[in-house]
Order: sequence, then structure tokens, then C-alpha cells
Amino acid sequence: MDELNRKTVEEFKQAEKNKIIVLLDNIRSAYNVGSIFRTADAFLVECIFICGYTPPPTHRSVHKTALGAIETVDWMQFENIEEAITQLKQNNYAVYAIEQAEQSISLEKFTLPSNKKIAVVFGNEVTGVQETVMQQCDSCIEIPQHGMKHSLNVSVAAGIVLWKLING
Repeated sequence: MDELNRKTVEEFKQAEKNKIIVLLDNIRSAYNVGSIFRTADAFLVECIFICGYTPPPTHRSVHKTALGAIETVDWMQFENIEEAITQLKQNNYAVYAIEQAEQSISLEKFTLPSNKKIAVVFGNEVTGVQETVMQQCDSCIEIPQHGMKHSLNVSVAAGIVLWKLING
């Protein structure tokens, strides 16, 4: 483990974070939430906002799947996502829905706004990002897909999006 140069919890807490906040809205699977926490840890995400009925990190299955990432990644819980987005906009975050929609920006063409903090919204595994939430967002980012399904697991989508945001 020493060879991997992993940060301790304290080192992680003190490390400079990427100015990205992940919003999880009405995610039904605690396993998906735990997986997203691990991904957020891997990419030094600033915070995860738990919204709606998304299981919080205190849920046993989130805790199990996160493999310790709930100890490193900051998180906040909101009864509804509209409150979370309002708070983010008041703090000068650009908010992007991750969804397949008309006039979305293809992830491969998306460039981070310079000197701008961003937040990305991941919605329910079946219904996606709610239309009312889409209207609150600054724009929408879509992961290009070429197969028949045109659907990804939300934790996989989060991994792809966060990798792209961190690595350009």
C-alpha cells in the first residue's frame, strides 16, 4: 500500500480539491451512491450534495460500497435539489445536468469555463434529471454513446464525467 502513495484521511482533508461539486438527486441505489463516493475521492472532488431520497453515507450499503471514501469526501444533505442549486448559484457555481437532452453539449466538446467553479447533477437511474431541475441548470452535458442502449449506470456516468472534467 505504501508504494501506491495513498493519502491518509488527514492528508486528503487538507489537499487542494478540484472545484467540482457532485449533486445526486433521487438516486435509489445505495451501491451507486457508495461507488460515486469512491470516484469523488479518486478525483479530489470538493463535495457531494445528497438530494431527495438519495441514501446518505450513513446508510449501511453506501458505507460498505464506498470503502472508506465517506471519511474523506465532504458531503451535505438537502431535502430537495432546488435548494442545493440555489445555494450553488449564490456561490457562483455553474450548474450542469448530466443528461441526454436537446441542445446538450457533448462531453467530448465540453470545456470548463475558466476560473469557474462547477457542479454536475446526476439524476435517478430510471427517470434521469427532473425537467424542473434541468430548467435551473446553466446547461446540459451528454456522454456520447454509440450502442443500442444509449444508457449508462449512474455511477459509471459519474466516473466518465469526472475523469473528463479533471483531465480536460
